[in-house]
Amino acid sequence: MAESTPLIQRILQSLFFREAQKKASRSARNPAFLLDLITKVLRTSNKGAIIHDVQEKLGLLTRLIRAYAKGEYRQLPWKSVVLTVAVLIYFVSPIDVIPDLLPIIGFTDDIALLVWLFRTISNDLDTFKIWEAEQAVPIDPQ
Repeated sequence: MAESTPLIQRILQSLFFREAQKKASRSARNPAFLLDLITKVLRTSNKGAIIHDVQEKLGLLTRLIRAYAKGEYRQLPWKSVVLTVAVLIYFVSPIDVIPDLLPIIGFTDDIALLVWLFRTISNDLDTFKIWEAEQAVPIDPQ
């Protein structure tokens, strides 16, 4: 597991994240829920001041969960599925450790938690990225 900062520890131990984990455990097998969550994540990520690198990795993460929800990709360990869904639920919730309604600092906890998740499941993301590249249909040069 990735190294945690005091902010991450505070988030992971918060009532908000524990509730997100419970909801993730109940909902991670529901494709309709996952696809709706992806829509909310993309909408939320377009609102905030998210740095480019986080935006790119969030795009990879949403493609991963979409492929999982559609049954196209099942190489993701269940623990990573639930953790990812919990983080995404937390991300789309405006009420959390640092409320998103606060200008400028509102997304600080969300970004910190996303960066922590990217580090925690980096091997899973790398495996998915390889799988995703292999799915691309080669263009016939003729």
